[in-house]
Amino acid sequence: MDHQIEIILTVLGIVFVHGLIFYLVSRKTRTKIRGKHVVVTGGSSGIGLWAAVECVRQGANVTIVARNVKQLEKAKEQLIKNKTSEDQKIEYRSIDLAKGYDGVEKGLEEIEASVGPIFMLVNCAGMAICGTVEDTSIEDAKLMMDVNYFATYYPTRYVLPKMKAAKEGIIVITASQAALIGLYGYGAYAASKFALRGLAETIAMESKHCGVSVTLALPADTDTPGFERENESKPLETKIISGSGGLAKPEDVGKRIVHDALKGSFFSILGLESWILSTLCVGMSPWKGPVLCVLQFYLLGPLRLVGLLIQWNFQRIIKKCAKEKASAAGAT
Repeated sequence: MDHQIEIILTVLGIVFVHGLIFYLVSRKTRTKIRGKHVVVTGGSSGIGLWAAVECVRQGANVTIVARNVKQLEKAKEQLIKNKTSEDQKIEYRSIDLAKGYDGVEKGLEEIEASVGPIFMLVNCAGMAICGTVEDTSIEDAKLMMDVNYFATYYPTRYVLPKMKAAKEGIIVITASQAALIGLYGYGAYAASKFALRGLAETIAMESKHCGVSVTLALPADTDTPGFERENESKPLETKIISGSGGLAKPEDVGKRIVHDALKGSFFSILGLESWILSTLCVGMSPWKGPVLCVLQFYLLGPLRLVGLLIQWNFQRIIKKCAKEKASAAGAT
């Protein structure tokens, strides 16, 4: 009996030591941004504002970019309250990021002339208009591609060669869980977010050897002014499907995005649902460290079954709503 206990303790000791070594090897150090220049687009409210707040708390010089000057001024006041030192620079710039590259280039050049070279770009500009594909106007579909994709592509295109030349830099591309799965009522929106995932994976492959880190943020539904506007156009089916995941706080999402970016993580997620979805849809995404890669290897099969059950539930909801609509139409 004593011999068996010794064997068990030895095995447990070996497992513990190997696990400790595995953890230490896989642990990532966090990049410091104190004194460095961070630009946050969509930084006047919501996730962008709270990402900017976290960067200020980390000691960075921060410039927020959006269109509405009054909101930018109000956001700047909040950022100043979170300064960790008097010499931190907090600025804002009103730029229509979706209008065209020339305006974005000029605006960012002026920002760099005032505050310094951009070390970290956090893209948070975006919007959502819901509706089935046939119910979404061509104008709204184009608008979402302009605001969600090109308003990220333009500033990213500007900073990328500069970061490559400097052999350092961080780019955050804020997409959505809709970048991983197409959902009822999110057709045009999801298309713009899927495009961001493709952009992020491509830039990560093109620039890693140059010292540039890319993080793709995949927030779930978050309690922001944009989400309130989104609900105004959201079909009933979409509200039921997306409402099952709850509502995240923008301060939690913004903080997580910054922390994940400083650790060099490719995906930035918050919550179990987001983790399951990102694991299911990992595909050919960049290396995320040995621990996560081993977990993905063992969990992809079982999680595929979970995914099939989720899809079945979505179809059940859609069919139920369709029957209720047909009954209501027949009654009238």
